[in-house]
Amino acid sequence: MHSRDKFYIGGHWVAPSGKEAIEVHNAGSGEVMGKVPAGDEKDAEAAVTAARAALEGWSHTPVEKRAEWLEKISAGLKARAGELAKLIAQEVGMPIKLAGRIQAGLPIANFANYARLLKEFKFEERVGNSLVVREPVGVVAAITPWNYPLHQIALKVAPALAAGCTVVLKPSEVAPFNAFVLAEVIEAAGLPKGVFNLVTGFGPAVGEALVRHPGVDMISFTGSTRAGKRISEVAAQGVKRVALELGGKSPSVILDDADLAAAVKGTVNGCYLNSGQTCTALTRMLVPASKYEEAAKIAVEVANGFTLGDPLSETTRLGPLSSAAQRERVRNYIQKGVQEGAQLLAGGAEQPEGVAGGYFVKPTVFGKVKPGSTIEQEEIFGPVLSIIAYTDEEEAIRIANDTPYGLAGAVWGKDEAHAQKVARRIRAGQVDVNGGAFNMNAPFGGFKQSGHGREAGSYGLEEFLEYKSLQLKQ
Repeated sequence: MHSRDKFYIGGHWVAPSGKEAIEVHNAGSGEVMGKVPAGDEKDAEAAVTAARAALEGWSHTPVEKRAEWLEKISAGLKARAGELAKLIAQEVGMPIKLAGRIQAGLPIANFANYARLLKEFKFEERVGNSLVVREPVGVVAAITPWNYPLHQIALKVAPALAAGCTVVLKPSEVAPFNAFVLAEVIEAAGLPKGVFNLVTGFGPAVGEALVRHPGVDMISFTGSTRAGKRISEVAAQGVKRVALELGGKSPSVILDDADLAAAVKGTVNGCYLNSGQTCTALTRMLVPASKYEEAAKIAVEVANGFTLGDPLSETTRLGPLSSAAQRERVRNYIQKGVQEGAQLLAGGAEQPEGVAGGYFVKPTVFGKVKPGSTIEQEEIFGPVLSIIAYTDEEEAIRIANDTPYGLAGAVWGKDEAHAQKVARRIRAGQVDVNGGAFNMNAPFGGFKQSGHGREAGSYGLEEFLEYKSLQLKQ
């Protein structure tokens, strides 16, 4: 069991104010793998008080010193990489091989990367008779999701600390144990007391208390669009800065001249990563009507190659979903797709054979999906691909842009310059062209209801800084 019964506040492990605990389930077996405390307003208050007390000292700590601490945290996480991969594979359901590379590997890389960026970043510049300086925004409440738990934590905590902010972290109660490992690593690194604080609990209790708290200067949130809207409303009362990374319904536009097999395979892989529990998942595959039959056939073949199994097994290609609630939600969407007349080409809502206990959903492909239908418009967050046929490129771009979201997308075409031209017309924060790789220094974030603000690289560091102009006498 991985149970935890204390919060990390002000550099100490302290007992929560209440006795309530939250059960955390193993995604692969459905069994309880441990408990964490359900924090409340008092715990949020204690964490913010500690962060405020530490702000003055931390914000004036030399940049080189802050970079050193980030390097220490990266090294500390690296020393526990195997443990983290196994932990997150159980919490979330991502197969262990991928979890090692992504769920443990990316956070280790991001802490080290912010140490490097910090040494190069220009915190001040002369503009005429002014000295324009960048200062930390203050106390940051980081509220993070369960799908890439430590990665999303690192994308907030590392740049916030780099900027000179102090942090209160509230991780998702669905996958919280990795955050406690980070707190242990931070404690061992000797970070000054109160610079980083950890509280767990449900959003309406501890999350809202942090967002409302007058001692919090900024909220950085990743999660559902619904929760993001609520955070914006509450934060508006205190005129706080809010950075939101929310849902997505990303289109993969396969152009007429694309290598069809490579494009379809790339799209299905992009749709099923982390069992579809990825905000940038390529869930809508747009294909020319003349190539629809061939594309559908390839998609089904690729989907059927995703063998379901225990996330801790090296041979598993598709793990379970993270929770029973998530599994029900995805199955309901699959049933809705059938009801609304889409063609079920692979998978379905029934319990898959050969896997018992965990929160498994079959890798599913829908064909002849109508633009505007529920499964084409709403974020499902499971291994469900919708194939949409289009008649010409203008229609493809129109369909690609016709959802409330704008987080990511993809374009595939032999003529690279033309594919880029189409990519420029897709209203989304990141568009992969012909399977271009993820870049940890490129800005990550969305248009429209996918949120605002950017994470990663120097763009993610700027998010936690304020401008100040010192007008100097000539």
